[in-house]
Amino acid sequence: MLVVADDPLARAGLATLLAGQPGCSVVGQVAGDVDLAVTRQVYRPDVLVWDLGWGDPTQSLERLAGLHDVPVVALVSDEAHAADAWAVGARGLLRREADAESLAAALRSVALGLVSLDPALAAALIPPQDQVLTPPAEELTPRELEVLRLVAQGLPNKAIAQRLEISEHTVKFHVNAILGKLGVQSRTEAVVHATRLGLIFL
Repeated sequence: MLVVADDPLARAGLATLLAGQPGCSVVGQVAGDVDLAVTRQVYRPDVLVWDLGWGDPTQSLERLAGLHDVPVVALVSDEAHAADAWAVGARGLLRREADAESLAAALRSVALGLVSLDPALAAALIPPQDQVLTPPAEELTPRELEVLRLVAQGLPNKAIAQRLEISEHTVKFHVNAILGKLGVQSRTEAVVHATRLGLIFL
């Protein structure tokens, strides 16, 4: 497994914690802002454990959204961050203070294609039955849905422009329109909200 965390102390602590667990082999530890495509080629992990830290995890969540070929267990500080991490593709969710045994069990589960959730966080993923999700004020166009799907894959505007053979300025225009229609402030919020509404699927 590969340990990902911005805080070097958290990285070292997780690596040490997991090294003593049966069946756990830590192949490396990196910060969240490294080139993950290259890092995965170097380490070839079966699973990632990603500590999202105590602060605003928006940037980490955007990078996590681009990971579709390796399962991720996300360590979160609260329920709101758990819902966001789940929406962008994490398949294991634990609190940052989880013990070694729980963490190792979660990593083994997601590596086998299963889902592993801390019961205290699971409730954040299931909205109350009386909670109604607000649909977009204006329906997204087919092109905006295309752009949104690529945003959900973690692609920046330049890569989206190349993929769709349009200008970067046009991509930025579509992203701003998507944010406005969904009533959100960031790309991550757009992906989370659109996923909950069933507009896109990760």
